[in-house]
Amino acid sequence: MSLPSIILNELAKIEPSAEFAGRLGGRVQSSSGEVYFVKLGTSDEAEQYIGEADSLRAINTGAPGLAPRVFATGTFENGRPFFISEYKDICNLTEKSAVILAKRLATEMHSYQSQYGFGFEVPTYCGASRMKNGWYDSWEKCYSEMIGDLLEKLKKRGRYEKLCAKGESITKDVIPKLLGPLQIEPVILHGDLWSGNVGVDSATREPVIFDPSSFFGHNEADLAIARIFGGFPASFFAEYHKHLPKTKPESQYELRGHLYELFHYLNHTVIFEGGGYEFNALRKMDILIDAV
Repeated sequence: MSLPSIILNELAKIEPSAEFAGRLGGRVQSSSGEVYFVKLGTSDEAEQYIGEADSLRAINTGAPGLAPRVFATGTFENGRPFFISEYKDICNLTEKSAVILAKRLATEMHSYQSQYGFGFEVPTYCGASRMKNGWYDSWEKCYSEMIGDLLEKLKKRGRYEKLCAKGESITKDVIPKLLGPLQIEPVILHGDLWSGNVGVDSATREPVIFDPSSFFGHNEADLAIARIFGGFPASFFAEYHKHLPKTKPESQYELRGHLYELFHYLNHTVIFEGGGYEFNALRKMDILIDAV
């Protein structure tokens, strides 16, 4: 299949003497045998593609090779965005690869710090939800803004009064008490690290993470959705904390876990209109409000 000139020109910057064949929105192979992935979006996804590409770059800066490398980004004349990255033939995460992933997260990715504070320089998308992002001088302010943004989205729909009312207690009372005293540095997070966004490179048998919604924050926040949806063995969490111990005070580790899981339950309530996610968000809020 013939590829558009804008894509061929970008590929030629990577391999000047090669020829390329493949398709937009899929696998492209060069005459040298190298394989690339050309991801293509709709015109209203341009911002999302910038956020994803920047997230992948940040992850690879912290942990080279843990996510597909991005080689080029751009936009067609009709406004449709694209990026060109490594192609990975990905299979399911195994227990062995989960342990390797845990070590790489703890010792590499979650050690890569921001120079600008907590947050991220461009909007990213956690599922269908746009994260406003920006830079904050404290994790408390950053996370409060993240939760508040989701609550504002729900408030505008006019049918989540109980959830939003309790959400005010979370931002005014719970977040300051649990996150305000923490002595932490902002490190790069995947942001949506559930089992559907991790796997194993079938060629190298090494773990790979993809489809990120990155920001610089508290490392423990990256473990939240992994607990919610499963797919990660207990050995993953044990290996992770062997290399990166729980933040002090350790006695509040579980409460912080509830707080970080709340973000994803609220986000799924936004995306999927309530259901079990709304119930679980309320349950997390009650645990947190009662505890502090």
